[in-house]
Amino acid sequence: MTVSYTLKVAEARFGGFSSLLLRWRGSIYKLLYKEFLLFIALYAMLSMAYRLLLTQEQRHVYAQVARYCNRSADLIPLSFVLGFYVTLVVNRWWSQYTSIPLPDQLMCVISASVHGVDQRGRLLRRTLIRYANLASVLVLRSVSTRVLKRFPTMEHVVDAGFMSQEERKKFESLKSDFNKYWIPCVWFTNLAAQARRDGRIHDDIAFCLLLEELNKYRAKCSMLFHYDWISIPLVYTQVVTIAVYSFFALSLVGRQFVEPEAGAAKEPLEPGQKPAPALGDLDMYVPLTTLLQFFFYAGWLKVAEQIINPFGEDDDDFETNQLIDRNLQVSLLSVDDMYQNLPPMEKDPYWDEEQPQPPYTVATAAETLRPSFLGSTFNLRMSDDPEQSLQVEASPGSARPVPAAQTPLLSRFLGAGAPSPAISLRNFGRVRGAPRTPHLLRVRTEEGADPEAAGCIEEEAMESGEEALGH
Repeated sequence: MTVSYTLKVAEARFGGFSSLLLRWRGSIYKLLYKEFLLFIALYAMLSMAYRLLLTQEQRHVYAQVARYCNRSADLIPLSFVLGFYVTLVVNRWWSQYTSIPLPDQLMCVISASVHGVDQRGRLLRRTLIRYANLASVLVLRSVSTRVLKRFPTMEHVVDAGFMSQEERKKFESLKSDFNKYWIPCVWFTNLAAQARRDGRIHDDIAFCLLLEELNKYRAKCSMLFHYDWISIPLVYTQVVTIAVYSFFALSLVGRQFVEPEAGAAKEPLEPGQKPAPALGDLDMYVPLTTLLQFFFYAGWLKVAEQIINPFGEDDDDFETNQLIDRNLQVSLLSVDDMYQNLPPMEKDPYWDEEQPQPPYTVATAAETLRPSFLGSTFNLRMSDDPEQSLQVEASPGSARPVPAAQTPLLSRFLGAGAPSPAISLRNFGRVRGAPRTPHLLRVRTEEGADPEAAGCIEEEAMESGEEALGH
């Protein structure tokens, strides 16, 4: 059963994730403890052999090998290879979940399109939705070990009510070397066409909508089957696995606490002073950082191993059997018991209110004091300078619209009435080709606007145009 902890992390609080670390089911401890104990045992064996069984010269050789292994382990790009692989696996995992066929849309269309309150109409609707559920059961038997254990043979499918004996005979009489999960979908289309001819489906629009929803449903069944068929390339999985195992094989030797390297410079001794031992790594019997590194990297690989095929029997694999039960129950309920079974219409409580406001509880009343969000620029403070609000239009056919705004910083040094250099044609360099007729700016002066600023802009544009003609 899928491990859900959404309620535990509904609110961010101090140590919010810490409570999740004590869980066993679906945890990394349950996935990794065997490999972790094996790594500790091998490390302890090598450490004891180095400390108790080797001679001094053998220790020296072993120390050289350990340093070489430690340097070699750092050359493996483990974080990059493993991180990219896990990202690919997680994206594939979620895409497989979204490809599981759900009959919700299809059952609504069947209930709205296939009419008839008599026995024939009821039989049509129930048979159509049963064919859709049968297609999902057949494809899930092909990809999920849980579903296959529940329906090991077609006889079990018949006993569960998804298929009749006559349908089973018809199904088995159709010979094909490929998976035949699509056969109930074809039965669905033929039965829907017959219902259209009999007038149970009133128009072609409803008939087309029904077939469109069926095709979407069948496409998800097909995609689920192809996800099971086409896996992540084996070579990529092998590369990642070899990289992780090689890294920790080198770490078993390279992360041992060995004697320090000889040849280090020694300070002169004072009279009567004893020589200090050579400095090296702290001799710890338990390699804490190495064990943490193994826990992180090997755990990362275990995550990919668990979700690369979510249709198994791991703790976090998809609950396919419960999905089958849910789909059959809600689909039959919607096309049979709920068909034309409507509650009476009545006026809602806000019938005469212009601004309906649903009530709040005491626990949520504080939310009414917060103002509504109207947009990120709603509280933007605009400039008080009226010249910034002048509207400027370029003449028709102008190649480049000329802004009317002044540069605020330069206007402080050039004077309040000085035009901005951004509106001068000098900023665009020498005009190439034949001279063009300058386009004059037409300024619409609003109430309260400064007419002198508008005159400065127009004079600047005329002077720039004359200069362009002169060149």
